[in-house]
Amino acid sequence: MAHRIVAQIVLVGSRVLGRAFVEAYRQAQASAKYAKAAQAGTVSGGTTINVRGGLTLDEAYKILNVKPSTEAGGLSPESVAERYKTLFERNDPKKGGSFYLQSKIYRARERLDQEIKRAAEKAKTAEP
Repeated sequence: MAHRIVAQIVLVGSRVLGRAFVEAYRQAQASAKYAKAAQAGTVSGGTTINVRGGLTLDEAYKILNVKPSTEAGGLSPESVAERYKTLFERNDPKKGGSFYLQSKIYRARERLDQEIKRAAEKAKTAEP
C-alpha cells in the first residue's frame, strides 16, 4: 500500500515539475523576444522605448505630467526641467519620499530630454 502512495507522489510531483519547466521556458522565450525588440528600439505595436530606462514616451509624459506639444517648437526643455525638479524634490527619501519614484522621475526626464534632442536634430536637418 505504501509503495502505491509513494508512486503517486512521484508521478504527481513529476507532472508539476514538468509543467513548471515548460511554463518557465515559455516565459524565457517571451522575455528574450522582448529584450531583442528592446535592443532594436521597438516593442509590439511599434512603441519606441528607451533601452536604458525602458520607458515609452507616453509613460514619460505621464510620469512628469507634461503634455506633448503640437507646436513647431515641440516640448520645451524648461517645462520638463521644472516638473522634474518639483517631483524629484517631493519624492526625496530624506523627506519621506520614495527612491523608486525618484528613479522613475529621473528616467522620465532622461527619456524626454532624449526626445527633445532628437526633435532638435530633426529640425536642423529639415532646414535648408
